[in-house]
Amino acid sequence: MRKFDTKVQHLKYQVLKEVAKEAWDDTLLRNFLNIPKIIVPGDEPTMRCCINKERAILAERVKMAMGGNRENPNNIEVLPMACDKCPASGYEVVADSCRNCLAHSCEESCKFGAVYFDRDHRAHIDKDKCKNCGQCAQSCSFSAIVKRERPCMKACKVKAISAEGGKSASIDNSKCIQCGACVYKCPFGAITDKSYILNVIDMLKKSAQGKGRVYAVVAPAIYSQFKHAKLGQVVAGLKALGFHTVVEAALGGDMVALKESRELSEKGFLTTSCCPAFVSYIKSQVPDMLPYVSHNFSPMVEMSKFIKQTDSEARVVFIGPCTAKKGEAKLEASKPYVDEVLTFEELQALFDSRDIELEKLPEDVLDNASYYGRIFARSGGVSEAAAQALREQNIDFEAKPLVCNGIEECMKALLVASKKLKAGQMPEYNFIEGMACLGGCINGAGCLTHSEVKNKMEVDKYGKEAMEKSIKDAVDAVVI
Repeated sequence: MRKFDTKVQHLKYQVLKEVAKEAWDDTLLRNFLNIPKIIVPGDEPTMRCCINKERAILAERVKMAMGGNRENPNNIEVLPMACDKCPASGYEVVADSCRNCLAHSCEESCKFGAVYFDRDHRAHIDKDKCKNCGQCAQSCSFSAIVKRERPCMKACKVKAISAEGGKSASIDNSKCIQCGACVYKCPFGAITDKSYILNVIDMLKKSAQGKGRVYAVVAPAIYSQFKHAKLGQVVAGLKALGFHTVVEAALGGDMVALKESRELSEKGFLTTSCCPAFVSYIKSQVPDMLPYVSHNFSPMVEMSKFIKQTDSEARVVFIGPCTAKKGEAKLEASKPYVDEVLTFEELQALFDSRDIELEKLPEDVLDNASYYGRIFARSGGVSEAAAQALREQNIDFEAKPLVCNGIEECMKALLVASKKLKAGQMPEYNFIEGMACLGGCINGAGCLTHSEVKNKMEVDKYGKEAMEKSIKDAVDAVVI
């Protein structure tokens, strides 16, 4: 069974796995320069123009697997050598599709005089005059005019990526929300997230020597991943790696739901705080909405805080689908509780670095949260949980949620809410649920596989399997 969607993901995984192998054996500093040759042996290139460039790019990937550029605060980085410098964005005529027609409707529709014809009567577009309005493309009977966009720039809805004059892509850290959309969408893997897998291995090795216990806090989206094994086998695999206990972040979701619903009823208007990319966007682009962001921790931090209050020697690693969580873990408010973050991609590399075959392991148990905590993983889940928490606490307040599926919907909702609140008016909704990834966490950049519909069904199924049927029952029954 395929573990990843794309070959780019598989290449990233290969690098992570080799780095992890060397780290377990304490040979990384001696052997990391050999990793590109291990992945691409022989003299023939498999992906690029020549073997030397291929290995040079792999060397850059190794650096990212070892933590990347420490001076760059952003967890998302561009590998300039890997960037294909895709053609500039804008409308272009596909020469073979242009039929040299007599109508010249493309020319007639252009108000800026950007369309012209050569001696063979084929259309061309003057980039200096073109305003990218798209009228020429709409008027062409043969669909011979297309809009080209760099995949990374198209994926980045907050416009944090630029690539002018045929140069490599670059990221504006002041705009980037670290959602990782560009990481997943770049066909060359030229944008990637830093890995802190070495820190996790170090924690686990020290734990094996009796120096503290390492807890794995797993995001509920895990149920829709690792389809080559059962969830109980994944839990067993985590313990085989050396994790002391595996806990659901969804239980933190239950805790947050109880607190956030009370905060909503007290303030009358609120936005969620569980998606760090959504919160980052508010901080950088709509700062006047910051007072309305929930003051509660995300489920990741809430659960980690509970663990550390229960076990003073605990080290906590969050494992989920989100690259933005790596940034959240480094915030001053989160640092005391979350020691490190791994994506599902990195977890698969960890398993294979220790030759752990999940499908051959006996099933262990993971059952700590309610249905409502588990559906935090998908769009609409936080709103459902907040409404349920109001009912369970007998709070006489009606939640009127606006569920924003993806950062574009979040941007529009925040703009409207900001204008109305500034004018002293209340929007039609009183609760904005913001999820930067389409579908929610189930479609995060660090997932092994991406399928919004299928993964939603899987998480809903997982929620219905919860033993605790109410939020309060889950929270009251917690034992770590």
